Amino acid sequence: MAKPKMALYWAASCGGCEIAVVRLYEKILDLANAFEIVLWPCIMDFKYKDVEALPDKSIMVTLFNGAIRNSEQEHMARMLRDKSQVLVAYGACAHLGGIPGLGNVSNRQGIFQRVYRETPSTANEEGTYPQLSSQVPEGELTLPEFYDTVRTLDQVVPVDYYVPGCPPVKEQTEAVVQALIKGAELPPPGSVIGASEKTVCDDCPRTKEDKSIKAIYRTYQIIPEPEKCLLNQGILCAGPATRGGCGAPCPQVNMPCIGCYGPAPGAVDQGAKLLSAVTSNIDSRDPEEIERILDAIPDAIAAFYMFGLPVSLLRRLRLEREAATAESAH
Repeated sequence: MAKPKMALYWAASCGGCEIAVVRLYEKILDLANAFEIVLWPCIMDFKYKDVEALPDKSIMVTLFNGAIRNSEQEHMARMLRDKSQVLVAYGACAHLGGIPGLGNVSNRQGIFQRVYRETPSTANEEGTYPQLSSQVPEGELTLPEFYDTVRTLDQVVPVDYYVPGCPPVKEQTEAVVQALIKGAELPPPGSVIGASEKTVCDDCPRTKEDKSIKAIYRTYQIIPEPEKCLLNQGILCAGPATRGGCGAPCPQVNMPCIGCYGPAPGAVDQGAKLLSAVTSNIDSRDPEEIERILDAIPDAIAAFYMFGLPVSLLRRLRLEREAATAESAH
């Protein structure tokens, strides 16, 4: 009897999700025994044309990690959607946009200007940018188109399930793989797997207080009290605005939650929810004092939307040039 097929693909991400799968350790052998892996570029040599030749829906499940930053990644997302019965947005970048999603504070022109012309280590006297097509004696060389806007996987194709985390914890990955191997009944399409209906704060053992923030600190500026809520001590912790299920490992080692599990259940916008939690805990009614405290946040976009800018109400910053172009079009 032929094994069901499985694919794993890596788009715009750091590679941590690939490591999360490898961290199944000896149980990765169960995966290899249960599935015919037809695509996993990080681990083995596969050719796109071989996957493209497969019949539609012939792949049982694809774990797709990474956001959509360029045309190659969009092509693979659409192709793997067609070929897969189940498509899983695996990890924060596919789920929310992740760290690559912070690129939405700029656009292609701004990013290329910085990377290829302005950085101190760049030697590019002619100011050359990457080209989509270049002719060389051997023929034509092509590159994928770099998009202005980073998108999540489900902003490009329909997604069946979401596995959050940066990266997903080992137990999540194991639960998903074992469910697929055993043929267990999966939750309704659209479900977030391996997370809870509570917040990270609900999993965190630290004690909470009201109206206790007197200043905002970065993690290197203060040694926090070991049992007191980090946010109450002025360290920006995204726990109140973030979906739980990870077990709150970061706050338990004096590191604030950074929001990689996505918006808390019922939160329309994770950043707005976190901003509300911060401002409501400031120990002052003086508008100038409140503004002074908030001014200590070095980068508000990164602080409140570290992982979820593409899925937020903002989605991206509207740059002056883009606004002018849109207005002229009308």
